[in-house]
Amino acid sequence: MPALGLGTWRMGEDPALAEQEIKVIQLALDSGGRVIDTAEMYGSGRTEELVGRAIAGPRRDAAWLVSKVMPSNASRRNAVAACEQSLH
Repeated sequence: MPALGLGTWRMGEDPALAEQEIKVIQLALDSGGRVIDTAEMYGSGRTEELVGRAIAGPRRDAAWLVSKVMPSNASRRNAVAACEQSLH
């Protein structure tokens, strides 16, 4: 399990900051961080979209993604579907 990571709460909320936030995520990975912690509820899904843009390409293989599901998705079936949607 990687020891270093980055939380993404509040990222993706302001489109004017998107490119800067993408660079932060990429810098974290390029500097040895491996875990990116996000959740489907962060930014109403915009945070996960931002993370997807940041790790597209060869960085994807370096990233360990950690996500959390909303309480409304806390059943086994809904949690799996929510995680699949998060990966999309």
